[in-house]
Amino acid sequence: MFLQGCGLWSPTGEATAWAGQRQWHVLETGFGLGLSFLATWHAWQQDPQRPERLFFTSIEAWPVAAQDILRSVQAWPELQALADQLARAWRGLMPGVHRLVFEDGRVQLTLCIGPVEKMLREIDVPADSVFLDGFSPDVNPEMWSLHTLKAVARLCRTGTRVASWCVQRGVREDLAHCGFAVTRADGLPPKSHRLEAVFQPAWTPRTKLRPTRHASPGRTALVLGAGLSGSAVACSLARRGWSVTVLDAGPGVGAGASGLPAGLTAPHVSPDDSVLSRITRAGVRATLQRCLELLQPGSDWAWSGVLEHRVEGKRALPEADAWPAQGHEWSTPATAEQIAAGGLPDKAQALWHGMAGWIRPRQLVAAQLAMPRIEVRWNTAAHALRQSERGWQVLNAQGHLLAEADQLIVAGGFHTRDLLPMGTLPLNPLRGQISMGTLDDLLDGLNQALPDVPVNGHGSFISGVPLPPEFGGALGWYMGSTFERACPEAVLRDEDHAANHARLATLLQGLSQAMRPAFAPDRVLAWAGLRCTLPDRLPAVGPVHSEQLPGLLVCAGMGARGISLSVLCGELIAALLEGEPLPLASSLAAHLGAQRFKPGTAKA
Repeated sequence: MFLQGCGLWSPTGEATAWAGQRQWHVLETGFGLGLSFLATWHAWQQDPQRPERLFFTSIEAWPVAAQDILRSVQAWPELQALADQLARAWRGLMPGVHRLVFEDGRVQLTLCIGPVEKMLREIDVPADSVFLDGFSPDVNPEMWSLHTLKAVARLCRTGTRVASWCVQRGVREDLAHCGFAVTRADGLPPKSHRLEAVFQPAWTPRTKLRPTRHASPGRTALVLGAGLSGSAVACSLARRGWSVTVLDAGPGVGAGASGLPAGLTAPHVSPDDSVLSRITRAGVRATLQRCLELLQPGSDWAWSGVLEHRVEGKRALPEADAWPAQGHEWSTPATAEQIAAGGLPDKAQALWHGMAGWIRPRQLVAAQLAMPRIEVRWNTAAHALRQSERGWQVLNAQGHLLAEADQLIVAGGFHTRDLLPMGTLPLNPLRGQISMGTLDDLLDGLNQALPDVPVNGHGSFISGVPLPPEFGGALGWYMGSTFERACPEAVLRDEDHAANHARLATLLQGLSQAMRPAFAPDRVLAWAGLRCTLPDRLPAVGPVHSEQLPGLLVCAGMGARGISLSVLCGELIAALLEGEPLPLASSLAAHLGAQRFKPGTAKA
């Protein structure tokens, strides 16, 4: 009914409204059991003229269980495989905005969990189709109030089609008041009637929405930096049809901080569920989804979960109802069995992060850069940036042109700060060194006593992950890292091994003494990298100055959370350039805006 009412399906095979479009955005006001989304996804699959990318934004105050979704499609076997995929992704749906990705990113479901009016305010792009759904006006009058329908109208452009099963006179009159031409049509069983409407206001709407971009101009981008941030940006743009050139001063993948041999992606928790905590959860979800698509489990990464030792009682969860049941799918007090598996004392305070795991960042970077339409130029150091008629140019130290494109995204490390206009980003260097070794070199079979899962909380300890090829590739252990501020070089220091061993003594006291010989300077292996941070501990993503420097964007300042945040930030860059729905709540995305550091701008 919704598909037919919005012109996205025809029983007679007529051309659909989305035929030949680059992207299409469906807005739904009540997700329910997900049948409308699954039917839309299925229609998209079956339509040879389907849009390249389908965005489905749906609001739901009370999400059902995954098993309810599976049961709901029993009468429609053609939807079963899609429901299975949705059920596997149906985790951790706390109040807020969640992006679930399917079809290698070509189908994206944005679930807005919360009251309809509040969630409508989190959407900042117009819809091409609207499914007005939810409980009946008699059961949930707020869903169908004039105020809510005005909020829906705010998200429509002239020509947006609306469909609903609700044909109550008051709803029809309110839609007409909001600028819709409303028709009452014959329904489909079990409904005798349905509503169709088109947004055709008699006035010229004034809007602050970001425009969608249905045209297909030549899209070229230059990305400076081939690490976690740069490769994520390049991957997200290339998947949308952009031609991307990536410049990096290093000799190959992992030359900078993204060469970290092994790291963790895990939620950040705080008693008040802070902005950083909420953004990090969105980032972890995006990272896990990208790893599922591109990496080999067991060798490149693992959805292992992470045990967090709450050293000195730090990093507490919100209390009682402030942390809903869905939150415990992310982070929850660790059980006695989990504490034991992590090698912690019986009475240790610990959290279990179920949606977390270990990753070899170099493998993620390589997989993202391997996308079609990406050209990587290694050993290519950028010295200066220059605006041109076409967009932006990158020059070498001799002033010669290296590359030119419509859009330039600076996504390098600390030293790229010098390329940006003075004072654009107050990036600070953060040097980190990890200690590591092979499991086979541990004495007296100690490798059998290592934790079964990664443990963090005061540095992190990971075992059973392959060492980089330059260190032999055997299964290894990792401890770190140090945090040295104001150091602009990724040098190796012998004294940092002692610092990492001291961290281990706090993190896993029972393991510290037995592993002391493994930290000896003549046995331990080392890796150091230079990350960069910003004063408010959040990355800077997007245009640096839309008016004075159009086409210049940044994706930088991940700090120690590059694994967890870079994929999300790459998707945010792509959404801004493509006019797509954002991959997280717009209120959270505002905290990441790079323009927050413009002179005279209030800091986040």
